[in-house]
Amino acid sequence: MKTVAGIDLGTQSMKVVIYDYENHEIIEKASCPMDLISENDGTREQKTEWFDNGLTVCFGKLSAENKAKIEAIGVSGQQHGFVPLDKDGKALYNIKLWNDTSTVEECNIITEAAGGNAKVVEALGNLMLPGFTAPKILWLKRHKPEAWANLKYIMLPHDYLNYKLTGDYVMEYGDSSGTALFDSKNRVWSKKICDIIDPKLIDLLPKLIEPTAPAGKVSAEAAKAYGIPEGIPVSAGGGDNMMGAIGTGTVADGFLTMSMGTSGTLYGYSAKPIADPENGLSGFCASSDGWLPLLCTMNCTVATEFVRGLFGMKVEELDTVASKSVPGADGVVVLPFFNGERTPNLPNGRASITGLTAANTSRENICRAALESAVFAMRGGLEAFRKLGFEPKEIRLIGGGSKSPLWRQIAADVMNLPIRIPVLDEAAALGAAVQALWCLKNQNGKCDIAELCAEHIKLDESKGTTPNPENVAKYNEAYKEYCKLVDTVSPLYK
Repeated sequence: MKTVAGIDLGTQSMKVVIYDYENHEIIEKASCPMDLISENDGTREQKTEWFDNGLTVCFGKLSAENKAKIEAIGVSGQQHGFVPLDKDGKALYNIKLWNDTSTVEECNIITEAAGGNAKVVEALGNLMLPGFTAPKILWLKRHKPEAWANLKYIMLPHDYLNYKLTGDYVMEYGDSSGTALFDSKNRVWSKKICDIIDPKLIDLLPKLIEPTAPAGKVSAEAAKAYGIPEGIPVSAGGGDNMMGAIGTGTVADGFLTMSMGTSGTLYGYSAKPIADPENGLSGFCASSDGWLPLLCTMNCTVATEFVRGLFGMKVEELDTVASKSVPGADGVVVLPFFNGERTPNLPNGRASITGLTAANTSRENICRAALESAVFAMRGGLEAFRKLGFEPKEIRLIGGGSKSPLWRQIAADVMNLPIRIPVLDEAAALGAAVQALWCLKNQNGKCDIAELCAEHIKLDESKGTTPNPENVAKYNEAYKEYCKLVDTVSPLYK
């Protein structure tokens, strides 16, 4: 038996899987929940101690026998989070996360200094949004001057885990392109944007590495702490969406991946750098080869969880109740901006339930509207992809939402595309494991990532879902109403 390991650091939990790459199966996995600091001003933060504990707990749950056989490790992590460390590798402040929207003022400062949105897009391929890392760095400088003065290392969550495993300070192109400090087209740090924040910033940023390159090797200290082999390679790793792309085989043209987790994302592979920031498509690099244009919303299962909690229902009850409603939820619409929103860019946004009448106010309609709202947000991204020339044949669906048959059907009907589900779940952790295998194989000669994914990423034919033409027509109308409502309320949150 030959194995590699994948680590996935999400917002709600950390997971580790051990993947037998000879028999194409996950043989063992472990997880650890993550806490979250939330404030009404949009603050969403975590602590490095929680990440440290997650590694200890997850590896501690895995058998010594299986850990001893690991040949390489890959790390996936939530994107954009800012991990500020001093010269000794100690945290100077909490980790501001991807869904932290407290940096609107910093975004405005950077954008104005750069010469406006068009100049920012010219420099980065992206707009300056609160979710990205750059405004978080300026926030630290403005609000925590002592921490800024002692800042030595700037990391993203997956880079921090790489650092804990290897002691090396590097960053690959995929996650770098979500910092709003990186010229995604030319794959270099943007001195223009860095200098706006502070002239010393560019010298603090890590060395950039190719996605095929190892981030380092497991150190003696990490081997002892986690019971894993010393000296095995740790691959470059990447953001959770970049690893999800590998874990679903989105490393070539022809289809899109949609993730329905805490956030909602829709992304596809491109052999050339493309972006449409005004319509929500960020210009990211892939953590395989090529580029990964991506749409992200901040509220996906967030909306369904809040509605489920509102009615005191168990997880399995939500589908049952929502299935008693009809496509379009009889006119009820949920605008799911519980965390503010990134697409559309409404960091101060608020959620609402609208369209209620004396005839349609019911748990059934509200529950279905919550499910539908997440997919409506994704449809805007699909339309932006098509404007760029993408003609996807199918969508590969991952995340918690992929486990719901009703949500899969809603997704197929709203997007009017077949929905396919990978056989192995934990797409980001599996993608990290496959990237680790890619890194391992590249040490002995060039290995093609598309061929590797074709071998290791299989689809579950029993869960495939096709659009219902009658429902598609109903959702076309419901989507128009959703867009009209978003346009109407958006000025309230600017």
